[in-house]
Amino acid sequence: MAEQARGLAPVRLAIDGVDDGLVLLLAARTRLARLAGRIKARAGVQGRDGAREQRVRHRAERLASMLGVPPATASGVLALAIGDACRTQGLQPDLDQGAIAGNAAIIAPIMHTHDAYPPTPAHTLLRLLPPPRRIAPLLRAIPPVAHRRLLEQAMAKVLAAPLRDGTLDFMAGRRLGIEVSDLGLRWVVALQGQRLVVVDDAAAEASVCGSATDLLLLAGRLEDADTLFFQRRLRLTGDVELGLTARNLLDRLAWESVPLGLRIALNRGARLARAARSAHQARA
Repeated sequence: MAEQARGLAPVRLAIDGVDDGLVLLLAARTRLARLAGRIKARAGVQGRDGAREQRVRHRAERLASMLGVPPATASGVLALAIGDACRTQGLQPDLDQGAIAGNAAIIAPIMHTHDAYPPTPAHTLLRLLPPPRRIAPLLRAIPPVAHRRLLEQAMAKVLAAPLRDGTLDFMAGRRLGIEVSDLGLRWVVALQGQRLVVVDDAAAEASVCGSATDLLLLAGRLEDADTLFFQRRLRLTGDVELGLTARNLLDRLAWESVPLGLRIALNRGARLARAARSAHQARA
């Protein structure tokens, strides 16, 4: 099957990253279009500017030709973006948008792009990434205060909503340990006021232990906790009730409440770590 083709996974990982970039750019364009709509409304300008829309699409077609992309593909993508901008501004999105109807023209060129990527070099590059255990000595050389600040900042962003609404109050006076087995890192986390902080010289009442890749897969929502615990890739020790309460909180955490940039970083990082681990395991 295609999923078993050697080197396909890292190439798809790169494609996913490009796709995410496209979505981010479209989101930025939508926000700018919304701002342009407000400026036009204040100036009393109404309706659509067909001449500008044509210039935008023609410019995209010229750039596409220079980059070896079918101009119809670029024009079709811009037509979709312009239509979305019109809806954002409360305008009719059907002015000269005939390129949208040619969905096949957008899809067909994309269907032929996969063969252009040689899979073996990408697979080899993934093997060049050192496994976590090899970079553990370097990480341990970093001052613990830097690790602590980074973890505290990440927790503040990911758990901002539960911290605000009091869902994390069960952590008051409790200590939860996090151990990254192959990196040799361990922290004990406690709730102080409205912040989760790393406490020094304190014993954890419950601890979650796993490899860097598996913990990243959990954080990036590519694996669920039940699967990881069932496969013994994550281990829970100490006060089981405290550990399960924390796990259930993470399971119920709305992924949309996590900042978009952090969601993308976690997801892409988890995919890269998983692909690198697979590459190393294939070589072993």
